[in-house]
Amino acid sequence: MKSGPAAFVLWLCCLIGICGLHRFYLGRPWTGLLWLLTLGFLGIGQLIDLFLLPSMVRQENLEQRLDRMETRPVLR
Repeated sequence: MKSGPAAFVLWLCCLIGICGLHRFYLGRPWTGLLWLLTLGFLGIGQLIDLFLLPSMVRQENLEQRLDRMETRPVLR
């Protein structure tokens, strides 16, 4: 399970010039790399992510739960 506060702390790394770490943490490596190379789309994408972060954490946690349910053996 991914943590919302941990994702927010990684988002705050943009203040020291390292953007996109929250996207790597939430399983989005391609957009994380894009954010890293473009400084979070010059800060605009980073600001938008501040508002999208809770839903991104929720979506990643739901995807992890579904993956666990699909790999769980069926008992009959």
